[in-house]
Amino acid sequence: MAVPKRKMGRARTNARRSHNDRIDAPARSTCPQCGEVKLPHRVCPNCGHYRDREVIETA
Repeated sequence: MAVPKRKMGRARTNARRSHNDRIDAPARSTCPQCGEVKLPHRVCPNCGHYRDREVIETA
């Protein structure tokens, strides 16, 4: 059975785990109607369009 010869330090352990704890920025896309930045596959909060249709009425 594989057993480590020496104790692994906290710095080395945390450095190995740090890649999984990264927070990536959410994906962004532009609205084809108004050109505003929005989340993909969601209604545009600026103009209320989704897939070339007005889904929500905005003022």
